[in-house]
Amino acid sequence: MEREPAVAIRRAVALLLTLGGDEALEAGGLGVKRLSELTGNEISRVSRTLEVLSDAGLVDRDPASRAYRLGWRFFALAARAGQPHLRQAAAEVVRLLTDEFGESAYLSVLDGREVLTIISESPEHTLRAANWLGRSHPYPYCTSAGRSLLFSHSEEELTALLGDLEFRPPGPNGPTSFGDFAARLARERRQGWVYVDEEFEPGLVGIAAPVFDFDSRVVAALNLSGPKFRAEKALRGAGPRLVDVATELSSLLGYGAPSRDSAGAAG
Repeated sequence: MEREPAVAIRRAVALLLTLGGDEALEAGGLGVKRLSELTGNEISRVSRTLEVLSDAGLVDRDPASRAYRLGWRFFALAARAGQPHLRQAAAEVVRLLTDEFGESAYLSVLDGREVLTIISESPEHTLRAANWLGRSHPYPYCTSAGRSLLFSHSEEELTALLGDLEFRPPGPNGPTSFGDFAARLARERRQGWVYVDEEFEPGLVGIAAPVFDFDSRVVAALNLSGPKFRAEKALRGAGPRLVDVATELSSLLGYGAPSRDSAGAAG
C-alpha cells in the first residue's frame, strides 16, 4: 500500500497536469468538483491539495468564477527550465547586435518592479551607454526594456505593479502619470517594440523588443541604447530587426509566433 506522502504528491501532480490540459485552458480554469471528477480524487482531498498549491503560487483561483488555473509561479519555474539555453543563445545574439548596430546591447528581465540586466555587450566607442550587467533600476515605465517586459501584463497586473507609483522619470520625456504610461504601452504593443527618446536619461535613446516563452508570456527583453547624437537614426529604424531576433530567441522557449503573412492578413 502506497504511503500518504506519495499519494499526496501524485494527487498534486495529477491536478497540475489536469489544469494544464485542454479543457482547463478552453474554460479558463476548472472548479473543485470537475477536478475531482477528472482526477478520480475525493472533493475534500482535492480542495485541500489545491489550497497547498495555491499557497505556493502554483495555482490561482479566479475570485469571480472560483475556478482554479495554473499560477504564475508555475510558469516562472517552467520558463527557468529554458533559461540556461536562453542565456547561451542570447549572449551570442547580444554580441551580434552590438556588432551590427555599433551600440550597447542588453538582455534584461523583470524582477518585481525593477529591470535587471543579465547580459550586456558594448562597442569600443569612447562614448557609450553605461554597462548595466548585474545591475537593476526601478524605472520599468520609462525604459525601452522595462516597457517591453510589460507587454503581456494584463490591465489588472499593470495596476497592481505600478498603479500606486509616483511617476518621476529621470529623463525629460518620460511618462509622468500611470495613464500616460499605459497609453504609450498600448501603442507600443501594437507596434511590437518600444523606442524611447530621453525618457530614462537626457541624451540617451533606446529600443527594445520582448522575448516570449511557450505560454506567450514575456520573460526577457532585448534592447539597444546609445547617445542620441550618434544612435538616434540607426535605432529608430531597428524595430523590425530587433523583433525578428527576439522572436528567434522566443522560439527556443517554445513560443510559436504567427507568421508575418497571417499577421498581416489579420490586420
